[in-house]
Amino acid sequence: MPIQPIRIFGDPVLRATAQPVTTFDKELRTLVKDLTDTMLDAPGAGLAAPQLGISLRVFTYHVDGVTGHLVNPDLSLSEEEQEGPEGCLSLPGLRFDTRRAFGVVAKGFDMYGEPVTVEGTRLLARCIQHETDHLDGIIFIDRLDRERRKAALKAIRESDWGDGPAPTVRLSPHSTFGGAR
Repeated sequence: MPIQPIRIFGDPVLRATAQPVTTFDKELRTLVKDLTDTMLDAPGAGLAAPQLGISLRVFTYHVDGVTGHLVNPDLSLSEEEQEGPEGCLSLPGLRFDTRRAFGVVAKGFDMYGEPVTVEGTRLLARCIQHETDHLDGIIFIDRLDRERRKAALKAIRESDWGDGPAPTVRLSPHSTFGGAR
């Protein structure tokens, strides 16, 4: 399938809670392929369905040479945390240190409806948390401390893609700045 356009910060679909996948059919497999192809072309470490304008609980990832996907993820996070640079294909060119759980166990399904468990630390854990946040209408800048969030919003206003008045960042009731939920 062709590479799809990625929705940019400010698009309402990025703030909506995505719907669970209930039908594991050819349409879902096409979505996973489109997500994968678009993510690899960008290039990015992950891409969630809402970033393509599709409000379903699906994301793909490409970390340390491993490409995969997860449908309807449910996460268990480690208590240990990490802080490191994070960016987003929906906020081109922006990177800010973000606090996340160091490890994750993600349970969900593959595109055929078979149960899948993905365990990871460091970058894979960060990626899985980031993409699952997208499914909950949370963008990584929501997780920044006050000063970094201010800097991120300023960078968005000054970017060539962030035209217009200062964006309003809605903090989800599920957001925590420590990265754990």
